[in-house]
Amino acid sequence: MAGDAPMVDATMSIEEFYKSSRAIIDSVELVIDGKREAIEMALTVILAEGHLLIEDVPGVGKTMLARALAKSLDCSVSRIQFTPDLLPSDITGVSVYNQADREFEFKPGPVFANLVIGDEINRASPKTQSALLESMEEKQVTVDGTTYVLATPFTVVATQNPIEMEGTYALPEAQRDRFMARISMGYPDSTAEIAMLRSRETRSPLEDVVPVISSQKLTAMIVTARNVFVSQAVEQYVVRIAQATRTDAELRLGASPRATLQLVRAAKVRAALDGREFVLPDDINAIVAPVLAHRLIAANRSGGVARASIAEIITRIVAHTPVPLGAGGSLGHSG
Repeated sequence: MAGDAPMVDATMSIEEFYKSSRAIIDSVELVIDGKREAIEMALTVILAEGHLLIEDVPGVGKTMLARALAKSLDCSVSRIQFTPDLLPSDITGVSVYNQADREFEFKPGPVFANLVIGDEINRASPKTQSALLESMEEKQVTVDGTTYVLATPFTVVATQNPIEMEGTYALPEAQRDRFMARISMGYPDSTAEIAMLRSRETRSPLEDVVPVISSQKLTAMIVTARNVFVSQAVEQYVVRIAQATRTDAELRLGASPRATLQLVRAAKVRAALDGREFVLPDDINAIVAPVLAHRLIAANRSGGVARASIAEIITRIVAHTPVPLGAGGSLGHSG
C-alpha cells in the first residue's frame, strides 16, 4: 500500500464498515485497555485522512496506542524519534550523489509511509518540526527543487509531552492547525492498571497484534466515509459553532476554516462508526472538543479573574448554539 499509487474509488456497505472498524478497535484494545474513546478518536482521524496529536505525560501509552494501530492495519509504517539534533532531511530524505551513474539519487526519508509515527515531536527544534508542514498539508515533499508525492493514504500520528516539561519546544499555531484532532490518554483506572501489570509481566501484548483488515479494505473504508451524507442544516450548525469561536470574548484565536472542514470530515467517520450513512448534530458534538481545542487560544485576562479552560469555553459555545430542527440528534439546546 506504500508508494504513490492513487487511491481507488472502491467502497463498502456501511454494515461492512462498521464490522471492520470494530475489528480494528478490538485489536487495539488487546494492547490499550480501558481507553476505547481514545482509540475510536484515533481511528476516526486515520479514516478521515487527517493527522493526530496525542498529548500527555510520559508513560501513559501514547506511543503504544500509535504502534498498536499501526500493527492492526495492513499498511506501510515508519517511526521517527524526535530529538533536539534531528534534522529536516532526517524526515524528508536527501539527495545522494551516485558515482556510478554520475547523478544525484533521492533517498526517501521515513515520511514516505502510509502511517508515520512521530514520537515526542515537541523535543525537536522548530525548524525540524516545520519539515512536516508541507507533507501534512500537501501530502508531498520538495527536496532540492523536486517534488515527491507521498503514499496514499497518509497519516501522521505524533505524540508529545506537555510543553511545561523541560527540554521541549511548543508547537506553533500553524503546526497545531495541521492536526485534525488532539487527544489525551489519561491514567488508567485501577482495574486496567492491575490487568496491565499481570499481562505484561513476561511479554508485550504488541507481539500478538496482527493486521485485521487488508490495505484494500482500509482504502475502501476511507472512501466510504467520504460519501457519508451531511445535510445543509448540519453544515450550518458546524459553521455557527466555528464562527462563535471567532467572536467569543474569551478567545483570542478562533477556529480556522481548515478546522471547520476537518470537523465535518471527522463527523462523517463518526457517523459511519455508529453504522449510519448520514451525520447527526450529535456526531459533531462528540468530536468538537478534540478537533477544535488545540487550535483555540484563550484571551489574556487581567485583574486576577479566573480564566475558563478551552474545553469549558467549547462546551459553553456548543450549549448556546441552536441544534437544527429536523437534523436528528440530541435536541437539548434551546439556543
